[in-house]
Amino acid sequence: MPNENRVALGLLFLRIGVFIVMFMWTLDKFINPAHAVKVYEAFYFLKGVETGTMYLIGAVEMLIISGFLAGFQKKWTYGAVLLLHAVSTLSAFKQYLAPFAPGHLLFFAAWPMLAACFTLFYLRDMDTKWTVEAMKKTKPAHRY
Repeated sequence: MPNENRVALGLLFLRIGVFIVMFMWTLDKFINPAHAVKVYEAFYFLKGVETGTMYLIGAVEMLIISGFLAGFQKKWTYGAVLLLHAVSTLSAFKQYLAPFAPGHLLFFAAWPMLAACFTLFYLRDMDTKWTVEAMKKTKPAHRY
């Protein structure tokens, strides 16, 4: 397998893996908005976020991560996922200061995911497997 294909396959798996995590976090906003509100209060210092607002945030996130999974408008969707996860990772700074307190060690899993988000953004032009842009290039032209 040529190196180009190996890199593209690796980036595809990173994209799918990051999507799975982001998808679950987004689903939480719809399935358990009260939990999502508590997360926003505790980590983002946003008090009084209402359920309707959480649904709207979830809907916007769902559009972004769907575009991300599809490799659509990679500069913007990959950049948005990187930004969203960077804010999420950095907002947990208190947990990093006490890593062995109950429940805090799991927060360190955010760092390799942040590295994956950065890698996908940085190498987005090489992420060509199963992307909208790659499918457009291989789609045969219709002749009438």
